[in-house]
Amino acid sequence: MPWTGRSPAPTQTGSRIGRSTRRAAPHLLYRPADYTRRVQADDDALLFRAATDDDAGAVARIWHEGWPDGHLGNVPDELAAVRTEESFYVRASERVGDTVVAVIDGAVAGFIMVVDDEVEQVYVARRHRGSGVASALLAEAERLVNVNGHDRAWLAVVAGNARARAFYERQGWSDGGPFDYQVPTAAGTITVPAHRYVKRVG
Repeated sequence: MPWTGRSPAPTQTGSRIGRSTRRAAPHLLYRPADYTRRVQADDDALLFRAATDDDAGAVARIWHEGWPDGHLGNVPDELAAVRTEESFYVRASERVGDTVVAVIDGAVAGFIMVVDDEVEQVYVARRHRGSGVASALLAEAERLVNVNGHDRAWLAVVAGNARARAFYERQGWSDGGPFDYQVPTAAGTITVPAHRYVKRVG
């Protein structure tokens, strides 16, 4: 679950509470090395492109900065304890193959992680919150789910993250109800109460 930061937007908006185990990057249609798209957010011209290893540091910083906003106090303490600054650098490096970055003036302003029909992460750098980047990133994630051959997208958001849930609902997502999200960590699997949000994208 992620947030990017808008006015009445969520604390964090993406989706996944966060996987910590390494996984092979799936063969997604949007992953060619030359994947780029230019769009206009409210205030900025955005370049979407496939992440590279060189982007991992910027992605980790944005992820580490935004994760507490929507999760501290809303997830079990044992999960918060393992979400150290270093852990975000490790996960960002491992997940380059699933990541698309949004670039403004040559710098990474946010990112999404999409796997099959799931929008796992949506994060925006703090300095770009409230500029329309969050909505643009989420729309791009929805498009990628459709490109992957799915007509419905889903994401998980922690039950207590009211701002993120309100943001998704404003973007046309529907609350599919509560479920227990199983988060793998080095210390074992942690159960996190979450809501499954869904949207038709095709």
